[in-house]
Amino acid sequence: MSAVATATPLLAASDLEVEIAGTPILRGADLQIDGGELVAVVGPNGAGKSTLVRAVSGLQPYSAGDVRWAGRVLAGLRGRELARMRAFVPQRMPVPAGVVVREAVTIGRSSHLRPLRRLQGEDRGAIEAAMARAGVLRFAERQLSTLSGGELQRVQIAIGLAQETPVLIADEPTSQLDLGAAVGIATLLRGLADEGLAVLLVVHDLALAVAVADRAVVVSEGRTVVSGDPGEILTSDLLGSVWRADAELSAVDGRTALHVAWLPKEGVRAP
Repeated sequence: MSAVATATPLLAASDLEVEIAGTPILRGADLQIDGGELVAVVGPNGAGKSTLVRAVSGLQPYSAGDVRWAGRVLAGLRGRELARMRAFVPQRMPVPAGVVVREAVTIGRSSHLRPLRRLQGEDRGAIEAAMARAGVLRFAERQLSTLSGGELQRVQIAIGLAQETPVLIADEPTSQLDLGAAVGIATLLRGLADEGLAVLLVVHDLALAVAVADRAVVVSEGRTVVSGDPGEILTSDLLGSVWRADAELSAVDGRTALHVAWLPKEGVRAP
């Protein structure tokens, strides 16, 4: 796993501050990603992870800080321009009745279409390629309402791939999936990064972050605590100080595991 370092990062955000309904959510968060890099944003519940990725994606206003896409200030990018820089995969997609997979993936081409312009050959090609890469061609004509959680997540990724952006952002793409579906999605996203796409994930599963990410960004109480190789920075000391858990991560022969002391030993207080 290796990233393609560039002089100007595809995304660089620094000192971000966000308030929602008068409550500070981010208090100085940083984030950066380059092509071919898979970055996992991790942290406790309520740390501000999803708010951070939504803010850099232009989906959540921020009150202070700086966000630049390929060197361009986020505030200076029009909606269509931003949609060609990043694709955002939300936690859950709406499942309207009667819509089939192919129709849903077509939505991903909207940023490439001028008003009143119909799909061209290149658009249809991009849609087919996105469905093939996400592994949804086999059920392209099925209605969304008939799909499993893992299949729906693949459709969401296909919609993002149809945008043909250099960065794909996914907010908790493996949440609420069974083990097999989660492994499949993780493998897909790692493969996309290996092909040169920049992939930014919000994840809760620390073992998953160690397994697939080139770099982890740890967010706690609205701030970026540390960023680096997940196998090196996600130490037992960090898990204790940030997650308040007696735990450690291990990685052996490509298999990762999180070992947790679920109940404190007698006479020993939990962190």
